[in-house]
Order: sequence, then C-alpha cells, then structure tokens
Amino acid sequence: MLRHLSLKDFVIVPTLELAFEPGFAVLTGETGAGKSILIDALQLALGGRGDAGVVREGAAKAEITAEFDTPAHLRPWLDEAGFDADDALLLRRVIDAAGKSRAWINGGAATLTQLRELADHLLDIHGQHAWQGLTRPAAVRELLDGFAGLDTAPLARAHAAWKQAAEALQKAQGLQAEALRERERLTWQIGELDGLAPAEGEWEELNAEHGRLSHGQSLIDAAKSALDALDEAEPSAQSLAGGALDQLERVLDHDARLLPAVQALRDVQAQLQDASHTLATYLHKTDLDPDRLAELDERVSAWMTLARRYRRQPHELPALLAQWRAELAALDAASDPAQLEAALAAARKAFDTEAQAASRARKKAAPQLAAAVTAAMQQLGMAGGQFDIALQPTDGPQSYGAESAEFLVAGHAGSTPRPLAKVASGGELSRIALAIAVTASQAANGNGQAPGTLIFDEIDVGIGGAVAETVGRLMKQLGHAADGRRQVLAVTHLPQVAACADHHLVVAKSLQDGATASRVSPVSGEARVAEIARMLGGERLSSTSLAHAEEMLAASTSPPKAKKAKS
Repeated sequence: MLRHLSLKDFVIVPTLELAFEPGFAVLTGETGAGKSILIDALQLALGGRGDAGVVREGAAKAEITAEFDTPAHLRPWLDEAGFDADDALLLRRVIDAAGKSRAWINGGAATLTQLRELADHLLDIHGQHAWQGLTRPAAVRELLDGFAGLDTAPLARAHAAWKQAAEALQKAQGLQAEALRERERLTWQIGELDGLAPAEGEWEELNAEHGRLSHGQSLIDAAKSALDALDEAEPSAQSLAGGALDQLERVLDHDARLLPAVQALRDVQAQLQDASHTLATYLHKTDLDPDRLAELDERVSAWMTLARRYRRQPHELPALLAQWRAELAALDAASDPAQLEAALAAARKAFDTEAQAASRARKKAAPQLAAAVTAAMQQLGMAGGQFDIALQPTDGPQSYGAESAEFLVAGHAGSTPRPLAKVASGGELSRIALAIAVTASQAANGNGQAPGTLIFDEIDVGIGGAVAETVGRLMKQLGHAADGRRQVLAVTHLPQVAACADHHLVVAKSLQDGATASRVSPVSGEARVAEIARMLGGERLSSTSLAHAEEMLAASTSPPKAKKAKS
C-alpha cells in the first residue's frame, strides 16, 4: 500500500507531505483545483514520462517521493537488482528545469525501466475513460488472463521458438540454390587442397631441406676447402699450431710466464682437430641427390601455386583447409530440411501444448468473470443487464495463444449482448468499466500479487442518484478487502461517493506570493460536512445542504457487508 507522498515544486504545488491509510479515500475539490496532481505525481514516481513542464515556474527542479509497503513477492527482485529490501519501498524521482530526470529506489540509483517494472505490483489506476481500454483486444485478453490467474510468459516463449524455427526452415528453403552453389565451391576447393594434403609445419621443413639441396655443391666445396686448410694443406693450420707449440714447450722450463700461451695453443690444437673431424664426417654424409632436389622443387612449386590462387601465405594453407571443412559441415547441417522440419514440428507441438492449457483456463474463467460483472451491473442501475465474453479462434498461432477475447454487453433485459464499443450510453460505459474494475480487482487480490493501491480517477462520470451511492459502497467494500492490506483512492465529483469514504482529502487553489499554488488537506468533522455540502449545492452553503451532507455521512458510517465475486 501507499504510505506517504511528498512533493516539492511540482506543477503548482510548492510543498506537500501527505500520509495515506488503508481503506477507501476520496480526493475532491473545485474544478481546476488540481485533483489530478497526486495521480500525475504517482505515475511519475513509478516511471511515467516527464518533462520540464512538471517543474513549478521559477523552481530549479521538481521532486516526488512515494513510500509504499514492500510486497513480499518483490523482495527477490529488489535483491537481484541490488536494492535494499526493507519493509518500506521508497521511490524518488527528480526532474530538473531542463527536463533531465533521475530516479532512486531505496536510496540506490535506478532506471525508469526499473520503476515501471515495480508499477504493476504497486498501483492500479482506472481513469474516467477506462472503458476505452476495454475495447482493445489485448486489454480484454490481459484482464481475462489476470482473472484466470494465467501466466502467459511460457506461451509467449513457445510462440517465439515456433516462429524462429519456421523462419529458419523458410530461410533454408529460400537459400537452397545459393547453398548448393556454395557447397559446390567449398567441395571443389577442399578437393584441390586435399590433393596437396598440406601438413601443419611442413612448409618450414620443405624450405629448409630445399635450401640445403639447392646449395649442396657450394656447401661441399666450402667444407672441403676448410678441411684442406685445417689438415691437408702445406702448411696446414694444425701443423702451424703444432710447430708453435713445440717451440714454446722446449723453453717453458726456463720461464713459467709462457705457460698461458702454451695452454692456449694446446686448446687451439684440440679445437682444430674437432673441426677437422666434423668437416670430414659432413663430407662423408653429404650427397647432392638431384632426384630429391627435383622432388622438392615440384612440392614447393605446388604450395606456392595454391597459396597465390587463394591469396594466402603458404604456411596458412593447412588452416585454410580446416576452415573450409568446418564451413562445409555447418552448411550441410543448416541446409538439412529434415532436421529443420523436425525442429519446427517440435516447436509447434510445444506451442500447442501451452496454447491448449491457456484456452482451457480462459474458457473456464470467462463465464465466471461474466457472471461476476453481470452481478455488479445489477447494483449499478443496470437491472437486467448482461455481460458476456466471446472467445474467437485466431487464424493461426499468436504470441498470446489460439483465441482472442471480446467483451459483449446488453444494457437491459431482453437485448442481445453487443461489443462493448457499440454500447451507446457514456454513463453505461462508465458503470460497466467500474463493474469490471471492481470485479477484476477483487479477483486479482486473491493471487497474493495484486497491487495494494487501486485508484479510480473520475471513473464515476455520468453516474448520479442512487447508483452513485452504490458506486461509493462498492469502492468502500473494495477498500476493506484483503484484511486491511488494500487501499482505494477515488478522485470524484459525486457527494454520494465521497460520503462513503473512510478518509477524505480536499484539493484547493490559492494565491501564494503572487503565484497560484495548490494544496491537499485531509478533512474531517465540520470541514468534511462543509465539503460534502459544497459538492451537493455549490459554494454557497445552506442549512439544507449541510443537513443533507450530515445525513449522507451518517448513513455511510456503518461498514458495508463484503460481497464476493462469483467464481
């Protein structure tokens, strides 16, 4: 339920602090006093669209703060979204003079989308033209589904899955010729690369071996010349090093300072011997092998040819082959009509299962809702009137199921129910909308997730006399439902409705510092009698109107007996 509403510099309200209680409250006042301001503010607090026009003239920003009880079923949502889940749910909205908006939930920054997600769980508003929404098929269906306690989310998901499967099959069929050409291209390219059979790392090995064989004679000549210089020439490097070592070793005993030079020559002699052995082994094992060189030339040429054809580096050919094979496999899977048709059939079966369950729930709930609204109509001056709900099969699967719903109404006994939009009387339309709203709200309250606050914004336009008193008693009955966990707020111009309220708020305009300002004040006692009298007879209060007002208030003091909708 709504606990508290705070406004600052909102439209023509400088400041406002207003507490709310459970039960039935009315908001009254002169025409143009700004009775809709509270509702506009609540809608903004719950994510409605706002602009700079809501900021009071001369102010920097408008601030709206609404405090609600936290419904138990919203606590997981608050936790998941990162907001504190306290007993109180505090929503704050600020709009500056430039039209920029900021919002908070329990002190944490929030988006307007998050505020809107909360709205349906906290507040339900019925305007004076509520009947217009009841002529739209989507609104009719949603109201019936709400009465039936039907969760249509699985149905919508099943429909989306079926539609996606149908589009996949249609696309595959439409692209079959193109897919065939693509498959032929990939198959030919893969066959060409398969003929080469490029292995990962092979290109590097080919280059290395080809380089050795193509320069084989130069390598052999260089190794032979080096071996001759080291060991076989006159004089050779080894003989020169050996002669130098002999000369020093003969005189080493006379001067130990020659020892490092001797050691160095001995190391050089050993290294020269190792180099000679390595070169001799290399010359023994090295063969020019022209046949192998020709084979390598052919293999390298094949790699280069395919690399140029497909505009890739030679070492990329193995990865390119793997890529084409993967693309061919994916193309074969995507263009398999049998697999796609099977997926479509499975998706349609899942949708049909959900749609049939929804149809059963609607067919069961429709006569129950119709009977309950018909009963409410009898209390609203439409004796003999009848309300009905027509379910018509759709041409094909829809996101909401396999049937549409339409409200049919007969205004009096003996007439044939007709579509709600064709009912001529505006007064009848308002009363029917009220009957539907009251019935649906009573039913929704039983699911534990219905909004705790229900607002009727001048929905009683076109109603008067004894019917108006019935309207007030129905609203009071609705406000007393749910063991004190429900509140009803009605913006009304009818004294009969206002007299039935548990709480009475009056909106008045005045000049404040040269500017028009609106204020909202709770009234009781003589002040409330005066307001009811004003609604009865205008601004000039008479003893007759005051007496009439007191009589109306006295008649409404005893709480009405609750009337449950038929189910």
